[in-house]
Amino acid sequence: MTPGRKGLLDRLKSGVVIGDGGFVFSLEKRGYVKAGPWTPEAAVEHPEAVKSLHREFLRAGSDVMQAFTFYASDDKLINRGNEAGKKFTGAEINDAACKLARDVANEGDALVGGGISQTPAYLSGKGKQNVQAEFRKQVKVFVQNDVDFLICEYFEHIEEMEWAIEVCKESSLPVAATMCIGKEGDMHGVDAGTCAVRMAKAGADVVGLNCHYGPYEMLEAIAVMKKALDAAGLKPYLMTQPLAYHTPDAGRQGFIDLPEFPFALEPRICTRWDMQSYARQAYELGVRYIGGCCGVESYHIRAVSEELAKERGKSPKSSEKHEPWGEGLKMHTKPWVRARARRDYWENLKPATGRPYCTAFSCPDNWGVTAGSEDLKQKAESTSAEELQKVFQKSKK
Repeated sequence: MTPGRKGLLDRLKSGVVIGDGGFVFSLEKRGYVKAGPWTPEAAVEHPEAVKSLHREFLRAGSDVMQAFTFYASDDKLINRGNEAGKKFTGAEINDAACKLARDVANEGDALVGGGISQTPAYLSGKGKQNVQAEFRKQVKVFVQNDVDFLICEYFEHIEEMEWAIEVCKESSLPVAATMCIGKEGDMHGVDAGTCAVRMAKAGADVVGLNCHYGPYEMLEAIAVMKKALDAAGLKPYLMTQPLAYHTPDAGRQGFIDLPEFPFALEPRICTRWDMQSYARQAYELGVRYIGGCCGVESYHIRAVSEELAKERGKSPKSSEKHEPWGEGLKMHTKPWVRARARRDYWENLKPATGRPYCTAFSCPDNWGVTAGSEDLKQKAESTSAEELQKVFQKSKK
């Protein structure tokens, strides 16, 4: 814990904590992350790019600099043809990411969170001992770097999540746990409410959701979780970090099943006003750790910060050049644009895509495979042309 700085649980007890946004998607768009593996070797290869993104979120009001350690377990770094596992160890990437996050956190009053996520070892059926060994290597680096708390994020199976929380609880740090599931539950059919209860009973101080679903779908799921937690008499803090995409047509596996994933999601992007609405609804539901995940840029986080400025007692630095609800438009040259400088205009706007004949929804792939399926067995080699052909044939069925 940084001396003189309030910790995560103290901040949550007294108010709301604003998380940051998405790193892998943002850095992939900027040319620093490879789509597919989604691994964070940019923390070593391009530290200034990572640091710059941290700064954007800090300026937008983020209270947490989450170290860029997504998918940085050794087993992930060497699977699916990714060269990072040969060039850098997981420890090297995690260490670099923690230092970058701490440097920027110290420029403000932010905390540093070190995160672990689901492993290829679990999907390949290698068992609890092997899976937890991967987690321990990462947590060891986080503890050495004196992060302020630990995050177990992006888990599709409650069993693996419990294993992750168990390892994190071996430290003395607070633990936040978020699954990438919707209201239907995890990939083994465990409902969302039961998942929440099991996370809390495993020892998570903060329980919630991240990724795979947009803000409104996630709000539905966190409401299910809260109801189950209340019924069980459990009172962890609640946390939501949704996508910045609208996903009403996504199934159990979320936006990954949408045909637009990952390179054509832009027509689904949430406006800043969508994010303000999400922030208010999440707060009223009792969520106190409110942030974002893939697709969430700094202006989205600024919108969250501005919506909750009264509750936080402050506005983000980036609001110095941005007035709420478009007030700055009153100075625009065109009178019809000046007329848009009001809340009711933006709250009620239904944005057009500008794409003739586009459908409102897509037809998700919905393969439904989960841990134990041969399709998910992980390997180091890139998928061969013959293997891809088999995948193409399956997708046509």
